[in-house]
Amino acid sequence: MSTAREEILGRIRAALPDVPAAERPGDVAVARDYRRSGERTRERLVDHLAERVADYAAEVRVVAAGGVADAVSEACAEMGLGQVVVPPALPAGWRPRDVTLTEDAGLSPHELDAVDGAVTGCAVAIAETGTIVLDGSPVCGRRLLTLVPDHHICVVLAGQIVELVPEAITAVAPAVRDGRRPITLVSGPSASSDIELSRVEGVHGPRHLRVLIATA
Repeated sequence: MSTAREEILGRIRAALPDVPAAERPGDVAVARDYRRSGERTRERLVDHLAERVADYAAEVRVVAAGGVADAVSEACAEMGLGQVVVPPALPAGWRPRDVTLTEDAGLSPHELDAVDGAVTGCAVAIAETGTIVLDGSPVCGRRLLTLVPDHHICVVLAGQIVELVPEAITAVAPAVRDGRRPITLVSGPSASSDIELSRVEGVHGPRHLRVLIATA
């Protein structure tokens, strides 16, 4: 990939002989004068994330850490989920009751399409943008796990919430750099609009998203 990148940048440089070298692509130092860390307290981050997630028409609830299983089970009941898939490392205390529970072990898209929803954790959550970040880890599961089923219930620990996007990028950098994991950014349920601005939900992922923020 780096070889292809250098080849592309080389062609661009060759096409810009009249542009000073310091101003050509690949030669300019990236400015880092934007905000790279937030100042909100943990309590304010929880409130801010909940507010922004709700802005995207997703459902969000703040629950006690010891009440996650109850909250997940209630969410499944309210969303009408009878068959649920979970990633292999989802904690036992987060797994819903009174549903048919399937642990993902490489299920095919067709098999995932047959289940009602998925329950996962996350890698980090961004309060400023109301975004949940999944990194393909065993608690987040494969990308397919959260893109095919119609419902997604995501558990976010209060300690996983950061304020700004740069903080989230720093947090998942090792997963990308060392683990070569794909990163998925989730800001509300899947939705798309055509040229006439007709909103269609569920085209690129789940139509329903519920975020459970677990506090200490």
